Amino acid sequence: MALHREDAAPSASRHLVQVWQVASPAADDELVGSWVTDKLLVRASTRGGVTAYSLADGSTAWTAALPAKAAAAGTQPCAMSPTLTAAGLGTVAFGRDGHTCTSLAGIDAATGTVLWTVPLVDAGHKTAMGAQTFLQGDVATVVGENFLGGLDVRTGHRVWGFKSRGYYCNAYTWGGPGVVLVDDYCADSGTHFTLTAYDGATGRTLWSQTQDAHTDIAHVFSGAPLIVSEHKAGEDSVRVVAPSGASRKLAVGNTELLPGNDSAADHSARLVGGVLVTPATTAAGSEVDAFDTATGAKLWSYPATALATSAGDSDRVYALAGSPSAPQVVALDPRTGHATAVAALPAATGKRVFTAGTVYVTAAGGVLELDAQGTGVGVRFSQ
Repeated sequence: MALHREDAAPSASRHLVQVWQVASPAADDELVGSWVTDKLLVRASTRGGVTAYSLADGSTAWTAALPAKAAAAGTQPCAMSPTLTAAGLGTVAFGRDGHTCTSLAGIDAATGTVLWTVPLVDAGHKTAMGAQTFLQGDVATVVGENFLGGLDVRTGHRVWGFKSRGYYCNAYTWGGPGVVLVDDYCADSGTHFTLTAYDGATGRTLWSQTQDAHTDIAHVFSGAPLIVSEHKAGEDSVRVVAPSGASRKLAVGNTELLPGNDSAADHSARLVGGVLVTPATTAAGSEVDAFDTATGAKLWSYPATALATSAGDSDRVYALAGSPSAPQVVALDPRTGHATAVAALPAATGKRVFTAGTVYVTAAGGVLELDAQGTGVGVRFSQ
């Protein structure tokens, strides 16, 4: 049975206290992405660069520095892989601002060492454009208008590259862990419009569909199974896509599903045992929703200010709930939505109300809150 907004929230007996906080680098700082290891928080932002902080005390552990040649084209982070490899490697794209990218770097999250860089602009594509980057195994995909393909995250060497269907083509691209979607129009092809899915690790075509018009993908929630929010003429829907390319709707109704909390840097939406758990908004406010990906049915809804990511167990579902004066962490059963109070968070003080762009619950039970915007505090850690 779905939980409703009027259901009483559980009350936590454990109270966390703020251990440390880090000031935002600038008033116009924008969060680009983050990683959490057993010892470090790595935060990438437009004004703060890529910096690692000790979970123990918030001290700066390292700040990544690009080689001179890559740095000349821009040093502001513009994209970051949501995850790390098993060996602790990740990818970050850089440019002259937070929305256009000129190079991609492989970074060791333990030390901040830049292992390699690859340009995302060249003589044929001189104008820097936006990009995304995702990891699957040891392959990093880069999804952008200038560069679409896969690189070995250990070396930066090309694993695969995208080839257009024709010479006179316009392509729109989207990605997620394990998948790349390309919606194209080719004037010199008998089939003008197609939507094609590629394996993010190999570039292999998974399926391709002939279309009558353009399809716009708003969000990619999951790569396996593929779950996307799409817009077609006359219809907006969230769909679970089968390996054949056939799809079915989730019973979203008037709710807007989001891949994360108030920031493109947030990737908290995820699959847990065949259940899609995702932040959502309705006319009544923000919540966490869950859907059975096999049937499309909505399983439950819980009022919450943010969906958290568990740094210790990906199958645990945590959320921030309550008011600014009495915030708390609750654990949610992914199948039923049953809520169990975990801990009360420090209340907002004075005029400072922390806006959680990304929230992590650490393996030791601490809570990291990363602000999506430069509002004074960039990170707060409570334990």
